[in-house]
Amino acid sequence: MTTLLAAVVDASSRVAQTSSRLAKRDAIAACLRGAAADEIEIAVAYLSGVTCQGRIGIGYATLAALRGSHAAQPGLTLRDVDAALTRIAATTGKGSAAERNALLRSLFERATAAEQDFLLRLLVGELRQGALEGVMIDAIAAASNVPVADVRRAAMFVGDLGLVARVALTEGAGALARYAVALHRPVQPMLAQPADDIADALARLGTAALEWKVDGARVQVHKAGDEIKVYTRNLNDVTASVPEVVEALQGVAAHELILDGEAVALAAGGTPLPFQITMRRFGRKLDVARMRTELPLAVYFFDCLHLDGTSLIDCPAR
Repeated sequence: MTTLLAAVVDASSRVAQTSSRLAKRDAIAACLRGAAADEIEIAVAYLSGVTCQGRIGIGYATLAALRGSHAAQPGLTLRDVDAALTRIAATTGKGSAAERNALLRSLFERATAAEQDFLLRLLVGELRQGALEGVMIDAIAAASNVPVADVRRAAMFVGDLGLVARVALTEGAGALARYAVALHRPVQPMLAQPADDIADALARLGTAALEWKVDGARVQVHKAGDEIKVYTRNLNDVTASVPEVVEALQGVAAHELILDGEAVALAAGGTPLPFQITMRRFGRKLDVARMRTELPLAVYFFDCLHLDGTSLIDCPAR
């Protein structure tokens, strides 16, 4: 069994044409339900507007120039497209541009006009169809008949909706239950929700604790013995860019530890700098020592997710 790219293109079109969250969910769920087991993760990626290979570095003009000859009938499978993109992403070095273009042309010539349009927008990151993560989680739950809370919890622990979808559809809720917080596998961060004012927030929460909000970059730090890793809210590993955050945990007695917090760049007098300036420190691989001198970071932790073999995810604040 294989899954045609046309099925994903059709689902994407239906999602884009409706403002109804329920209709979006149903369109995606129907597509996932009909996908081959080994193509579910690809379908989730494409319907989320990304590829499994990430950005492959092909510009709009190059892709648009390929939209001449096209197939009359759908024949491309998700497996075909994924394999082609894997080859393209792996093609580097001298003469790679011509080879990448040849591989892309071969792929586009096998696609219908509608599929070409979909691939172009997918590859340049412009597949605006409204299939946000929350809708995708609902769709996975609907397609697999797994409670949405179970899907959401597994997605939080795994950070990979494609994997969660495949396990939910092929193995069910029981298999999702095996996922839990694990060292060096970053957890999706809990994000704040807006309220009109303090009175509105307290009305929703009841008893509440208040604390200062540091407007920095969200960091999640994992410590396993002497190995310390730092992840962003997007689950990217930025350990090499932020040595101050690593050093903050080097003296901690705990053997296993996962902390959630904010890192903020400080001015000469210790005053926090704006968020945009703090972000200059993240993702940088060169001149880290110089940037550390110019924009030193301080880190403030507000939550402990795991301590010496015990998950604290479900523990109340008191």
